[in-house]
Amino acid sequence: MTVKSLTLQLSTRGDTDIHDITHQVAGLVAQSGIKDGCATIFCPSSTSGVTTIEYESGALSDLKRLFEEIVPSHREYAHNARWGDGNGHSHVRASLLGASLTVPFVDRRLTLGTWQQIIYVDFDNRPRKRELVVQVIGE
Repeated sequence: MTVKSLTLQLSTRGDTDIHDITHQVAGLVAQSGIKDGCATIFCPSSTSGVTTIEYESGALSDLKRLFEEIVPSHREYAHNARWGDGNGHSHVRASLLGASLTVPFVDRRLTLGTWQQIIYVDFDNRPRKRELVVQVIGE
């Protein structure tokens, strides 16, 4: 079994900024030289997360609205009282979404469904430079 740890760089705007990273992840899998296995995408951040969705404007709008309804950005958060950075909602949203996603691949191709894309969501309240870890494991 072979393990390759690679990185992906992103510049985000914050405020539930959603990026389709499917092509970048697929490129890293292809470049890894591993034929069959799993790719794990991990964001070392407590204010962002990864998942899959159909990357189209309606679904993206619905996802943003859902997070605002479940974890409103303008309510009081104990984190904000302690740190004064105003991003308490970002931490809670990120914990709900999760920091990693694993996608199997066969013959160097991700096994995603036709309408399924990998997305990175930055919930922080300001623009950020992000580095994601993509670990490719297989044979």
